[in-house]
Amino acid sequence: MANTKSALKRAQIAERNRLRNKAYKSAVKTLMKKYFSSVEAYAANPTTELKQEVEVRMSEAYSKIDKAVKKGVLHSNNGARKKSRLAQKQKTITA
Repeated sequence: MANTKSALKRAQIAERNRLRNKAYKSAVKTLMKKYFSSVEAYAANPTTELKQEVEVRMSEAYSKIDKAVKKGVLHSNNGARKKSRLAQKQKTITA
């Protein structure tokens, strides 16, 4: 346990940041999984509705990744790598 007032405050801030980071990372993973599942569905049955869903899921995932990088939750290279994997997956089904 923290002994000084400043150490107590730093512990509280660290806990707040840990929870925020956990929420961002979890949301990024969830959106990526949803994107990959929609890509698989589109690959199995290519329709315009499924293609539109893939685009929407990709946009949501990109947005959350960019926000996580901006907040400092993810390193910029980590965010770029995740976005690259999303784009690469889409490229394989459209080619």
